Amino acid sequence: MTRQVRLKSLAKVNLDLRVLNRRPDGYHELRTVFQTISLADTIDIAYEPARRTTLKLDDALDIPDNLVLRAARSVLDTLKIHATVQFRLRKNIPMGGGLGGGSSNAAAVLLALPVLAGRPLPFETLAYLGSSLGSDVPFFLTGGTALAIDRGTELYGLPDLKPECILLIASGIHVATPAAYSALNRANGLTSLDLSRKMNGFQAFVRALGELRSAGAASAAGSNDFEPVVFDQHPQLKKMWSGLRKYAAGARMTGSGSALFAVFGSKQERDAARKSLERERVFRDCRVIPAGTISGRRYRHLWRAQLAQHLAPETAATKDSWPPRSRYAR
Repeated sequence: MTRQVRLKSLAKVNLDLRVLNRRPDGYHELRTVFQTISLADTIDIAYEPARRTTLKLDDALDIPDNLVLRAARSVLDTLKIHATVQFRLRKNIPMGGGLGGGSSNAAAVLLALPVLAGRPLPFETLAYLGSSLGSDVPFFLTGGTALAIDRGTELYGLPDLKPECILLIASGIHVATPAAYSALNRANGLTSLDLSRKMNGFQAFVRALGELRSAGAASAAGSNDFEPVVFDQHPQLKKMWSGLRKYAAGARMTGSGSALFAVFGSKQERDAARKSLERERVFRDCRVIPAGTISGRRYRHLWRAQLAQHLAPETAATKDSWPPRSRYAR
């Protein structure tokens, strides 16, 4: 019997991002705060048990070794089952912008496929599979607002912020992540003074976020270590950032770029800024995208609603039993 579902796979922004020393495993130690937003891809899944596993992906972008397929293989291998699974992916989240679209797609498959198979997996197993697929994947298992350390995979849920309006600028400029990390020159480490300043700055941002419960209000204390090096590599992107800051002083780049975002206190302020930006020459070839923040509570509700028809009755009746979550999630 075929089981089908249509999923919304949400994007994220980094409200703050500090890059510390390079680790022995080649990754960098990070301190960041993730926030889910309403911009989303759509994934249709059709699952049917079979004697041999067949995975098919209808993806207009035709990306080899897509994370969707890798996530599906990891789930089926973990469950030790075979199935025919067909995916239809429709991208709306700009690629290569630091918005986590690919990671979100992978997490969506990790959450949905075990339910469609009738064998939900515990959070710890999903988190392990997610971290093997990409550093941002585990965050999308819980969503909301979360502090992340390590290489971004060790997550601590923060209290939900008030709902706020977001404006995204997707320029289409490609930022090579390895080159951005290389330009940070963390291979030789940070001095104790530099490290102390970064940690103090990050702690100040998290403290402001907790006290104000607003990404927009706390944004003045925020930072993204990639901004100076990426803006040096892509001066046009710096012009866009400067233009966005005329309407929101706390405008930031997310991840290693190239997407920019700003948080506004009201829909009216955001929409007025959007109209003004779309008239400016520097934004002529950009996507200017309105969105909103999505709390952890709303994120969990979204996932329960999307998969409700496939959850076992005893699971569906218990609000806190699914989606599975870490004890550190709020």
